[in-house]
Amino acid sequence: MIARQSPRHTARQRRPRLLAALIGLLLIGLTGPVAAQSPAQGPSPAAILLAKQIVEIKGARELFTPLVRGVVEKVKDQFMQTNFMWAKDLNEVAANLEEQYAPRVDELIDMSARIYASHFTESELKQLLAFYQSPVGRKAVVEEPKALDESVASGGQWGDNLADEVVVKMRDEMKKRGHDL
Repeated sequence: MIARQSPRHTARQRRPRLLAALIGLLLIGLTGPVAAQSPAQGPSPAAILLAKQIVEIKGARELFTPLVRGVVEKVKDQFMQTNFMWAKDLNEVAANLEEQYAPRVDELIDMSARIYASHFTESELKQLLAFYQSPVGRKAVVEEPKALDESVASGGQWGDNLADEVVVKMRDEMKKRGHDL
């Protein structure tokens, strides 16, 4: 019999997957379906500026800001393994570094804008910006993450339910073959 985990434990395990899924979906949303510019030509400065506005409106800064803290914490944890007695000093250094590196989020915004601009023409970017500045576009920016959260959570529950069904069917089929699982 497969042991079922408590809902709280299962939800805790899903958080990193949920975050990864959301980041992936946001990046898919940021990059668009196909390249509209030739690789040699690259996007124009005007297209990049339009894309940067779109990326900002869609909340990329809020998505990328925790990445700086995550990188600093990861490195701090590596040093902490060397000597846990350094915890106080490492925590202080890490806090200073988080503050120092916070502006580097702009690099990610610029990279995302360039990628976004390489997938849409300048005209398409203007249309997208107009959409995201419209009432329904502003609502989409607010509601899409909620809908994605709910979709991922529902997908996880659906997967758990399917796994339960598969366990029953597999046991039945294996029993028919003389194997008791």
